[in-house]
Amino acid sequence: MKYNILVTAKEIKAKVKELAKQIEQDYKGKKPVFICVLKGAFVFCADIIREIHLPLSVEFVKVSTYKGKSKDKTPEIFDNIDVKDKDVIILDEIIDSGETAKFLRDYFFSQGAISVNLCILLMKKRNRKTHLSPAYTGFEIPDIFVAGYGLDYNEKHRELPFIIKI
Repeated sequence: MKYNILVTAKEIKAKVKELAKQIEQDYKGKKPVFICVLKGAFVFCADIIREIHLPLSVEFVKVSTYKGKSKDKTPEIFDNIDVKDKDVIILDEIIDSGETAKFLRDYFFSQGAISVNLCILLMKKRNRKTHLSPAYTGFEIPDIFVAGYGLDYNEKHRELPFIIKI
Protein backbone atom coordinates (compact mmCIF):
# COMPACT_ATOMS: atom_id res chain seq x y z
CA MET A 1 0.00 0.00 0.00
CA LYS A 2 1.29 3.45 -0.89
CA TYR A 3 1.08 6.13 1.81
CA ASN A 4 1.33 9.90 1.68
CA ILE A 5 4.17 10.22 4.22
CA LEU A 6 4.36 13.48 6.14
CA VAL A 7 7.13 12.60 8.66
CA THR A 8 9.52 9.70 8.04
CA ALA A 9 10.56 7.07 10.59
CA LYS A 10 14.13 8.40 10.40
CA GLU A 11 12.97 11.95 11.18
CA ILE A 12 10.89 10.70 14.11
CA LYS A 13 13.78 8.70 15.55
CA ALA A 14 16.12 11.70 15.38
CA LYS A 15 13.53 14.01 16.95
CA VAL A 16 12.81 11.57 19.78
CA LYS A 17 16.52 11.47 20.64
CA GLU A 18 16.70 15.27 20.55
CA LEU A 19 13.67 15.69 22.81
CA ALA A 20 14.97 13.04 25.24
CA LYS A 21 18.30 14.84 25.49
CA GLN A 22 16.54 18.14 26.29
CA ILE A 23 14.38 16.47 28.95
CA GLU A 24 17.42 14.79 30.51
CA GLN A 25 19.19 18.14 30.81
CA ASP A 26 16.14 19.92 32.22
CA TYR A 27 15.31 17.21 34.78
CA LYS A 28 18.81 16.30 35.93
CA GLY A 29 18.64 15.38 39.62
CA LYS A 30 14.86 14.88 39.50
CA LYS A 31 12.59 11.88 39.06
CA PRO A 32 9.86 12.99 36.67
CA VAL A 33 6.56 11.20 36.20
CA PHE A 34 5.80 10.70 32.53
CA ILE A 35 2.10 10.53 31.81
CA CYS A 36 1.32 8.90 28.49
CA VAL A 37 -1.96 9.94 26.90
CA LEU A 38 -3.61 6.81 25.52
CA LYS A 39 -3.99 5.52 22.99
CA GLY A 40 -2.15 7.68 20.47
CA ALA A 41 1.02 8.45 22.42
CA PHE A 42 1.96 4.92 23.50
CA VAL A 43 4.59 4.42 20.76
CA PHE A 44 6.06 7.90 21.32
CA CYS A 45 6.14 7.25 25.07
CA ALA A 46 7.91 3.91 24.73
CA ASP A 47 10.52 5.35 22.38
CA ILE A 48 11.25 8.51 24.35
CA ILE A 49 11.57 6.94 27.80
CA ARG A 50 14.08 4.41 26.44
CA GLU A 51 16.26 7.38 25.41
CA ILE A 52 16.10 9.12 28.81
CA HIS A 53 18.73 8.08 31.33
CA LEU A 54 17.14 9.37 34.52
CA PRO A 55 15.15 7.70 37.26
CA LEU A 56 11.54 8.10 36.14
CA SER A 57 8.11 6.59 36.41
CA VAL A 58 5.42 6.17 33.80
CA GLU A 59 1.66 6.42 34.19
CA PHE A 60 -1.07 6.18 31.59
CA VAL A 61 -4.18 8.27 31.22
CA LYS A 62 -7.05 7.82 28.83
CA VAL A 63 -8.74 10.98 27.65
CA SER A 64 -11.38 10.99 24.97
CA THR A 65 -12.37 13.81 22.60
CA TYR A 66 -12.51 12.36 19.06
CA LYS A 67 -14.53 9.89 17.01
CA GLY A 68 -13.16 9.53 13.48
CA LYS A 69 -12.22 13.00 12.24
CA SER A 70 -14.74 14.91 14.36
CA LYS A 71 -14.61 16.21 17.91
CA ASP A 72 -16.98 14.28 20.11
CA LYS A 73 -17.07 16.20 23.39
CA THR A 74 -15.04 18.10 25.93
CA PRO A 75 -12.07 16.20 27.39
CA GLU A 76 -12.82 13.58 29.99
CA ILE A 77 -10.23 11.81 32.17
CA PHE A 78 -10.67 8.15 33.05
CA ASP A 79 -7.77 7.39 35.39
CA ASN A 80 -6.61 8.46 38.86
CA ILE A 81 -2.89 9.19 39.05
CA ASP A 82 -1.00 10.37 42.13
CA VAL A 83 1.08 13.41 41.14
CA LYS A 84 1.17 15.24 44.47
CA ASP A 85 4.58 16.89 44.96
CA LYS A 86 5.90 15.46 41.69
CA ASP A 87 7.29 16.85 38.42
CA VAL A 88 4.99 15.77 35.61
CA ILE A 89 5.70 15.50 31.89
CA ILE A 90 2.64 14.81 29.79
CA LEU A 91 3.52 12.85 26.65
CA ASP A 92 0.94 13.33 23.92
CA GLU A 93 1.06 12.62 20.24
CA ILE A 94 -0.57 15.78 18.94
CA ILE A 95 -1.94 19.18 19.84
CA ASP A 96 -4.87 20.09 17.65
CA SER A 97 -7.22 22.51 19.41
CA GLY A 98 -5.12 22.39 22.58
CA GLU A 99 -8.15 21.71 24.76
CA THR A 100 -7.05 18.24 25.88
CA ALA A 101 -3.51 19.38 26.72
CA LYS A 102 -4.80 22.39 28.67
CA PHE A 103 -7.33 20.19 30.47
CA LEU A 104 -4.63 17.70 31.51
CA ARG A 105 -2.14 20.39 32.55
CA ASP A 106 -4.74 22.13 34.71
CA TYR A 107 -5.97 18.82 36.13
CA PHE A 108 -2.51 17.66 37.25
CA PHE A 109 -1.73 21.05 38.79
CA SER A 110 -5.04 20.80 40.69
CA GLN A 111 -3.88 17.38 41.97
CA GLY A 112 -0.76 18.91 43.55
CA ALA A 113 1.94 18.49 40.91
CA ILE A 114 5.04 20.67 41.47
CA SER A 115 5.43 21.24 37.74
CA VAL A 116 3.60 20.11 34.63
CA ASN A 117 5.21 20.28 31.21
CA LEU A 118 4.04 19.03 27.85
CA CYS A 119 6.08 16.93 25.44
CA ILE A 120 4.22 16.79 22.14
CA LEU A 121 5.24 14.89 19.02
CA LEU A 122 3.08 16.89 16.58
CA MET A 123 1.76 20.45 16.82
CA LYS A 124 -0.81 21.53 14.26
CA LYS A 125 -0.45 25.00 12.73
CA ARG A 126 -3.77 26.64 13.51
CA ASN A 127 -5.46 29.24 15.60
CA ARG A 128 -6.30 27.85 19.02
CA LYS A 129 -8.66 28.94 21.73
CA THR A 130 -6.04 27.84 24.23
CA HIS A 131 -2.57 29.35 24.13
CA LEU A 132 -0.20 26.56 25.04
CA SER A 133 3.53 26.53 24.69
CA PRO A 134 4.71 22.96 25.17
CA ALA A 135 8.16 22.72 26.73
CA TYR A 136 9.06 20.06 24.14
CA THR A 137 7.66 19.91 20.61
CA GLY A 138 8.63 17.49 17.88
CA PHE A 139 7.19 18.66 14.57
CA GLU A 140 4.87 21.44 13.49
CA ILE A 141 2.44 20.13 10.87
CA PRO A 142 -0.34 21.63 8.74
CA ASP A 143 -3.92 21.55 10.01
CA ILE A 144 -4.64 18.14 8.44
CA PHE A 145 -5.67 14.74 9.78
CA VAL A 146 -2.75 12.34 10.28
CA ALA A 147 -2.13 8.76 11.42
CA GLY A 148 0.76 6.37 12.04
CA TYR A 149 3.35 6.00 14.80
CA GLY A 150 0.60 5.28 17.33
CA LEU A 151 -1.94 7.72 15.93
CA ASP A 152 -4.99 6.20 14.34
CA TYR A 153 -7.75 6.89 11.90
CA ASN A 154 -10.71 4.83 13.17
CA GLU A 155 -8.26 2.45 14.92
CA LYS A 156 -6.21 1.90 11.74
CA HIS A 157 -2.56 2.76 10.93
CA ARG A 158 -1.18 2.82 14.51
CA GLU A 159 1.49 0.28 13.53
CA LEU A 160 3.12 2.45 10.86
CA PRO A 161 6.64 3.66 11.76
CA PHE A 162 5.99 7.04 10.11
CA ILE A 163 3.26 9.71 10.03
CA ILE A 164 0.89 9.81 7.06
CA LYS A 165 -1.64 12.31 5.77
CA ILE A 166 -5.20 10.99 5.76
